[in-house]
Amino acid sequence: MKTIWILVLVVFYNGISLNGVATNVPARPPFVSIGALLPFNSTIGKVAKVAIQAAVDDVNADPTILGGTKLRIKMQNADKSGFLGIIDALKFMETDTVAIVGPQSSVTAHAISFVANELQIPLLSYSSTDPTLSSPQFPFFVMTARNDLYQMAAIAEIVDYYGWKEVIAIYGDDDYGRNGIAALGDKLAERRCKISFKAPLTPAATREEITDLLVKVALTESRILVVHTFNSWGPVVFSVAQYLGMMGPGYVWITTNWLSTLLETDSPLPAGTLDDIQGVLTLRMYTPDSELKRKFVSRWSTLTSGTTAYGSNPMGLSTYGLYAYDTVWLLAHAINAFFDQGGNISFSNDSRLAALRGGSLHLDALNIFNGGNLLRQNILQVNMTGVTGKVKFNPDGNLIHPAYDIINVIGNGIRRIGYWSNYSGLSVVPPETLYSRPPNRSSSSQKLHGVIWPGQTAQKPRGWVYPENGRHLRIAVPSRVSYCEFVSQVPGTDKFAGYCIDVFTAAINLLPYAVPYKLIPYGDGVNNPSCTELVRLITAGVYDAAIGDIAIITNRTKMVDFTQPYIESGLVVVAPVKKRNSSAWAFLQPFTGQMWSVTALFFIIVGAVVWILEHRLNDDFRGPPRRQLITILWQVTCNIICSLIDCSEMV
Repeated sequence: MKTIWILVLVVFYNGISLNGVATNVPARPPFVSIGALLPFNSTIGKVAKVAIQAAVDDVNADPTILGGTKLRIKMQNADKSGFLGIIDALKFMETDTVAIVGPQSSVTAHAISFVANELQIPLLSYSSTDPTLSSPQFPFFVMTARNDLYQMAAIAEIVDYYGWKEVIAIYGDDDYGRNGIAALGDKLAERRCKISFKAPLTPAATREEITDLLVKVALTESRILVVHTFNSWGPVVFSVAQYLGMMGPGYVWITTNWLSTLLETDSPLPAGTLDDIQGVLTLRMYTPDSELKRKFVSRWSTLTSGTTAYGSNPMGLSTYGLYAYDTVWLLAHAINAFFDQGGNISFSNDSRLAALRGGSLHLDALNIFNGGNLLRQNILQVNMTGVTGKVKFNPDGNLIHPAYDIINVIGNGIRRIGYWSNYSGLSVVPPETLYSRPPNRSSSSQKLHGVIWPGQTAQKPRGWVYPENGRHLRIAVPSRVSYCEFVSQVPGTDKFAGYCIDVFTAAINLLPYAVPYKLIPYGDGVNNPSCTELVRLITAGVYDAAIGDIAIITNRTKMVDFTQPYIESGLVVVAPVKKRNSSAWAFLQPFTGQMWSVTALFFIIVGAVVWILEHRLNDDFRGPPRRQLITILWQVTCNIICSLIDCSEMV
């Protein structure tokens, strides 16, 4: 009997079930420590702080999520930037946490992602959307919001939809700004568009620096401006632009989602700020309408009671708050799967950091999370539905179904003019309604509602002007002394006229962008210049192009490119044209008087021959002379008619 009890105890101790499958799952701990790294007073951080705490409370209130285990979160106020912000993040990672929600700044994320790789602690950021952070270089960085790569693709499609070709990029000169604009340049290049001028600003730019930069922008050709910057000085850019007259007709301003975040969080903005951004287009991460989202939105006023955003206005809920809330739930589901797979929370010293023991930085206090790799895999395999919609990662580590709202700032509010999704491009219907259909990227399917542009105009801006500081094309025009109808210089002026000039001007007017040029006479005006020498000067860089009646011959085509010929030459017949009056006697005009005289003479000779031959034998040719003459004429006429009839029958 004692032997049987011993065997039973051995079975339960080793976790062996009756069916022979190993089930030695360690007991779950009562608490799991996670961290959150964010600036508490920033536009994004103050919303995310409330949302993260609400998510932790909701997870802990539901025992089915972690099987009785509670989340214990420690939040670090990362309100510093640059080096000090990175130091604060490193100190925060000295605590034994299994994962960190954050950081908010992409600059900080770049730095501490290397540390996360070493310590195998997953970083889940709802706001660091730098496209380069999703690379395999940072396997422990998980982007739980929309990658800026898709936001730049949406802007590129908007630019292409309206037929513009060049844009000006205004951005913060740090990792976040530079990498975002680099992605925008790639997406524009895919649509044969480009960034014509880059206008970087330091992260701590002053109003004077912004003014100096916008003055340079105003002198350029393009009027399509993309602002990819921070909430801190983004509104200052529009304030300065309003002061410089750059918010009037002809300008197009497109911002990334920093402006929509500001409008959602601090609404209503001061009247002066709203006046500065009238007609601006901005993007907002799209979150489909759902019951979960409506419930959370309805709770927001309770969660933020006593908290204000701007002045005495209540703090609004931005899309970053929704993604921060889902990030905690995503982490909770991953931790639950981690425990189900036998994961154990334990930390060990890093042997490479142990060699630095005793230093003033105390790097030896950083420990490796032994289950970090397993937890990271479970994070990427989460498949759930949250307040932001479907939460699932694709093989590249980005959330599936990226989409954005396209918003137009009008009056005291905003108006959604359409949507962009990576699946079907631009549309006026919600993206989730298109996922069940085959993808359609045809130009006819790309649609947006009407826009009120800066200057309160509904007419689409042309998008460019002739630049004040741009280089002019040097175009040579032969100073000919012959065939002046093709090209010639107007006497006493520097202007040119002629058929070739008219064709060139018409072609320039059809271009969707500005081409500044200057016509320069070539030749002395006394002799016709050598066109071959003119072509050679183009290849030498003296001139950029030439206009005129320049023949396309073999040796010239080897030096330059010609347009399609718009004048044809060949063998032609030149004849004078005289206007003649048509009448019933027009048949007499082909023959001259001499020709008619010869014809009458032959007529008489033929009649005489007929009379001589017929006079002796035919009684019709006898009688009075008058009768004989009539008979001769009649007989000759009949013979001619019969001859004509025989000829026609033969034909």
